[in-house]
Amino acid sequence: MSAAEHRLVMFGPPGSGKGTQAALLAERLGVPAISTGEMLRAAVEAGTELGNRVEAIMKSGALVDDDTMEEVVRERLSAADARHGFILDGYPRTIPQAGTLEAVLAGRGQDLQAVLHIDVPEEELVRRALARQRADDTEEVIRERLRVYRSQTRPLAAWYDERGQRVAIDGHRPVAEVAASLLEAVGEGA
Repeated sequence: MSAAEHRLVMFGPPGSGKGTQAALLAERLGVPAISTGEMLRAAVEAGTELGNRVEAIMKSGALVDDDTMEEVVRERLSAADARHGFILDGYPRTIPQAGTLEAVLAGRGQDLQAVLHIDVPEEELVRRALARQRADDTEEVIRERLRVYRSQTRPLAAWYDERGQRVAIDGHRPVAEVAASLLEAVGEGA
């Protein structure tokens, strides 16, 4: 399968290693890893209009609204480097967002190759997040993010199962083992 065919979503709870794995996989496949979380944090840091809109939402651990996220993702997927493939990390986070992504891609005559679902036990996720020592990573906020994930994002597993697109990956293993499983899942195993 050529790099042009790799349109992927990296899905999983906060702290599951999605960002690390998306970067490794993107390098191997020759497509951009697009982290909506990084894009939003950069906008907050830069004090942009978008950053000002989402800063308080992000600090609370809640999800940024669907219309704003659609605007961010639609614009990013229009960039030249994403024309022939991408790995989305952090979007979609809700079933309505998944439907929006499906419609955006269908409008381009495209669909997703796979949804790579990395799962890790909750206590390990809390441990990992606290170890990162980000300013917004208090245990209370981390647990709220995980609660939001369980209620709003976890249902995507069944949604993508119905479409035959979800591939479950055990993320509670060394980085290299998880990376090998992801490559195998997209037909690029060793």
